Amino acid sequence: MLGLATLGFAVNFWAWALLSPLGPRYKDLLGLSAAQQALLVAVPVIVGSLGRIPVGALTDRFGGRVMFPLVSAATIVPVLFIGVAGQGSFAALLAGGFFLGIGGTAFAVGVPFVNAWFPPQRRGLAVGVFGAGMGGTAISALTTVSLVRAGGPATPFVITAAVLACYAVVAWLVLRDAPGRPVATQPLAARMAATLKLTITWQACVLYAVAFGGYVAFSVYLPAYLQTGYGLEQADAANRMAGFVLLAVVMRPVGGWLSDRVGPVPVLAGVFTAITVMAAVQALTPGLMPVGTIAFLTMAAALGAGSGATFALIAQVAPPDKVGSVTGLVGAAGGLGGFVPPLVMGFVYGRLGSYGPGLALLAVAAALTLALTVTAIRAAASRRTAGQAAAG
Repeated sequence: MLGLATLGFAVNFWAWALLSPLGPRYKDLLGLSAAQQALLVAVPVIVGSLGRIPVGALTDRFGGRVMFPLVSAATIVPVLFIGVAGQGSFAALLAGGFFLGIGGTAFAVGVPFVNAWFPPQRRGLAVGVFGAGMGGTAISALTTVSLVRAGGPATPFVITAAVLACYAVVAWLVLRDAPGRPVATQPLAARMAATLKLTITWQACVLYAVAFGGYVAFSVYLPAYLQTGYGLEQADAANRMAGFVLLAVVMRPVGGWLSDRVGPVPVLAGVFTAITVMAAVQALTPGLMPVGTIAFLTMAAALGAGSGATFALIAQVAPPDKVGSVTGLVGAAGGLGGFVPPLVMGFVYGRLGSYGPGLALLAVAAALTLALTVTAIRAAASRRTAGQAAAG
């Protein structure tokens, strides 16, 4: 079940990220402005992030057995629309991109589905392994442009739609919800209101906005940063970005595994300490070899581990029948957290001619998140541990 869920996450994220690699192509073909190109790439991210809120709540009610094939099948429609008929105008691409955001909601299906299959002491690693499915964005980054060149503009979309259809059928036939999984019975609005009252919801939103948001931001903006700030060729910058993404993906289950062993709070404290230090170092714009490379790879490892540790914390603290609802809200925060930094970096560079102040802001945000982790979040986790001991 974990393997199938991870595969579904990767396939849907592959579809979700199809427009980003083709942004420069559409800019040239349709005469788009830089702002229009940015909007085109951002629309699926925003819709996919916000869509996790209702999809997570629906998963609490209906389970991943229903929601995984449903989300996958629904994503086929915009993928085929863009591939076959939607590449001739900016308006059509925007409309297709809006519904392409459905693919990004698969994350909020998988976390409660996987969570229910494992005991608390193993959920950190399990959810971390599932989270490695975010590498689906790397599949898109590495294959989309090549497939367009080899087979035409519709090729990557048709192939992705076929893979989605195969997965939807397999998921419908094979996936099973965990026996005895908690089923939410309250109306959707009441469950969302109750979820918003949970302290863990807001704490995890902050953690994930910085950890996963930082990963998303770098995966989108790092090539431009390396080309502009260090004069790298496009291919070299893209390869370095791929290395950043790969390390972050690998470290996500490691962060979950470490959380199972020593607890999520110590892992998160170490993560945000590393991000604070390395972002501050990179704000000084050191040479790329070796200091800059070490700084970025350390941040990649920390951001990946932090994403895994955040959901290990949710698995331990959130009420079982609200894991999907909490995941939806936290996942939305992570996606939106990745949307803001590239805009800030572009604005700062346009005004000051340097990326340093933008990275300094990341260091400040990580330091504030570290302070939250070692105070309020540590205290809340300690209270829960004490409560479980007393109940036992």
